[in-house]
Amino acid sequence: MLRAMPTIDDLCAMLTSPDPVVRDQTGYSGFTQRVGAGAADGDLRRIGDRMADQHRHPEIQARTFAALGLAMVIIRDDATAELDAESVLRWRDVFAAWWSRETDLRGYDDSLGWLHAIAHGADTVEAFGRSRHLDAAELVVLLDLVRQRLLTPTDHLFADGEDDRVASALAVLLPRAELSEAQATEWLTPIRDALQAVRIHGTFPAWLANTVRTLNSLYVAIHRGVRFYDPGASRPVVPTSAPHRDAILAAIAECLRVPNGYIG
Repeated sequence: MLRAMPTIDDLCAMLTSPDPVVRDQTGYSGFTQRVGAGAADGDLRRIGDRMADQHRHPEIQARTFAALGLAMVIIRDDATAELDAESVLRWRDVFAAWWSRETDLRGYDDSLGWLHAIAHGADTVEAFGRSRHLDAAELVVLLDLVRQRLLTPTDHLFADGEDDRVASALAVLLPRAELSEAQATEWLTPIRDALQAVRIHGTFPAWLANTVRTLNSLYVAIHRGVRFYDPGASRPVVPTSAPHRDAILAAIAECLRVPNGYIG
C-alpha cells in the first residue's frame, strides 16, 4: 500500500521532532523542496505564522528549525509577492526576541543532531535582509540585532561555521541600495567600543573570539561578494558589490585593529 505524501502541515510538525532523521532528512528537506516549488503558494502567511509560533517552543531543536522554516517562507515571497509588510515585520520581531535571547548555542548534539541556533538564525537574518518589505530603517534593526547577538556574553565558542554564516548573511544585507553609508557602517561602532573596553586576562572570552572571527569572515565576504541560493533559480545569485564597500571594509578593519594591532 502506498504511503501518502506528507502535507505541508505534516512537515511543519516534523520540524519540531527530536529525531534528527525525521526533522532534517524528512521534515526540513521536504519542507524546503515543497515550499520552494510553490506547493504552499497562497498559504505562506498561515505557514509563516506557524513558524513564528514555533520560535516559542520549549525544545531547542523546534526553535532553531522554526527559524529555517520562516526563512524559507520569506524567501518564497520573493516569487509570489503575497505577503504583506505587517506580517513580515511581526515575524521579524518574534524571531529577534528569540534569537537575541537564546542561550542554547550548541552546533551539534549526539542525540538531537544539528541544532545550530546561531547559524540558522543567520540564515533567517539573510532572508529578512533580502525581503522587499524592509526599508532602510528596518534593515538597520537587523544590523543592530546581529551586533547584539555577537556581543552577548556566552561561553560557547563558534566551532561549526557559525561565524561564516553570520558574515554571509550580513554580506547579503549590506549591499542593499537603501542603506546610506552611515547606516551601513555605524552599527559597527559599538562593536569597536566593546572590543576597546575589554581587558584580556589570559584567553579571549568566547564572545570576543566569536566576534573577531565573524568580522574577519565579513571582511572577506564584503571584499569578494557572496553567493546565495534562490529556490526559483537554477544557479546561485551573486549579489552586486555593496555601494559603500570601501567604507564598510574600513569600518570592519577599525574593529579588527583593536585586538589585532598588526593589521594594516
